[in-house]
Amino acid sequence: VTEVYAHALPDVPGKSVKGVLVEYEPGGYSSAHTHAKSALIYATVLEGAILSGVNGGEVKTFTKGMNFTELPGDRHDVSANASKTKPAKLLAVFVVDTADAALTTPRKP
Repeated sequence: VTEVYAHALPDVPGKSVKGVLVEYEPGGYSSAHTHAKSALIYATVLEGAILSGVNGGEVKTFTKGMNFTELPGDRHDVSANASKTKPAKLLAVFVVDTADAALTTPRKP
């Protein structure tokens, strides 16, 4: 996970937009997590296929060029590479309170 940009929104005091590149090795995944309570996230798959499931709902597969949104307060239950043999990559764009330092927090079992 690499933050690739962060900019304050000039017309929305206290808000920023942050871009995060998420790269998964074959078979890779992220543990269940939540994001900053203020975060609205728009994710686009750049390479491969990503499995994503939020709030106990259906796990969906998103392929290159597809996108999905996460709303403030969503619980990200599944975030994984759909392939055991090829890498996958996505760009997550966060609109978030500028003061929120931690964008992602692992959930405790």
